[in-house]
Amino acid sequence: MPSPAQAAAIEKLFCFFIRSEHFYGSVLPEVELLTAATDMTTANTKMIPNACNTILLSSLNIRRSCRAQAGRGLTLISDRFILAYVRLKIKPYFEKKILSEITVADVRAWQNELLTYKDKNGKGYSPTYLKTVNCQLTAIFNYAMRYYNLQDNPCRKAGAIGKSKGEPKDFWMQEEFNAFLETVSDKPETRMAFLLLYWTGMRIGELLALTYNDINLEEKTISINKSYQRLKGKDMITQPKTPKSIRVITMPDFLAEEFREYCSHLYGIMKKERLFRFTKSHMEHCMATGIERSGVKRIRLHDLRHSHASMLVDMGVAPLEIAERLGHEKVETTLNTYSHLYPSTQSKLAGLLDKKHEEEEE
Repeated sequence: MPSPAQAAAIEKLFCFFIRSEHFYGSVLPEVELLTAATDMTTANTKMIPNACNTILLSSLNIRRSCRAQAGRGLTLISDRFILAYVRLKIKPYFEKKILSEITVADVRAWQNELLTYKDKNGKGYSPTYLKTVNCQLTAIFNYAMRYYNLQDNPCRKAGAIGKSKGEPKDFWMQEEFNAFLETVSDKPETRMAFLLLYWTGMRIGELLALTYNDINLEEKTISINKSYQRLKGKDMITQPKTPKSIRVITMPDFLAEEFREYCSHLYGIMKKERLFRFTKSHMEHCMATGIERSGVKRIRLHDLRHSHASMLVDMGVAPLEIAERLGHEKVETTLNTYSHLYPSTQSKLAGLLDKKHEEEEE
């Protein structure tokens, strides 16, 4: 266990990163936070004997030493969020290797495993996912070079994999969504859920975690402060994806009225009871069935969020306002995700400039 002085240093470091937007905005600060904490708790260690175990150990040390901080209003990041890439994609391959003995060939072999992976449906990892996982490993080596005199980073010689930007997102226009919505008109709870996803852009986990207490029909707002997932047959309420995910979404008048009508039929519901008592798989099944019945193009459940964002872009809403509504950690995320939609607005912009020029000449 760390000494009181070391624990205090860890807490100070944790608080610095937890308040920093960069903590969530890039990979390196996250790994540096965990590794730096390990450096403090394993004082006088000259090298990292096992990178992946070190990362996992340091997470435990951080969480133990910072519980008091959490009680004073700071939100700890869940293990699944901080360590998912390291625990699931890096540790299994490298856990028995000494960091300084990992070669370029080792890294390339690991990259090839990621590149050739296929799930039961024959689908591989997305380019952006591959890029993020590779950056995690690169950051571990960068830290070792900077603070532990590691001579070289084999990831640099192995080269990068994946892409920083994904492919353009699929989405529905309003006409397509309305056609789909007709197929669930006989399921009020499911229909309301789809209406909220399309017209607010919230994530499916955020929707399924909503309670009656989160809805303010007078102010026409929805408070997003948690997420829901089904793990091993159990309902789990977790913290949102990032701090910026905690937000208040304003509903348009028609949606607030739809919600008011829906809530009026929820007899005896408790304030902290979930409004939607089904799972993501139920929504995906209803969506697949509705697409087949309506004939609209096939998109994923998460693409309803992209549909909402695309609608906002087309309406001329500023990227910063879209980022705040969607709960993106940085406006760059919004711009990178939906940049392919913005060129279509350039003609509108040029038209506005022409109009301004004509007004000045009159």
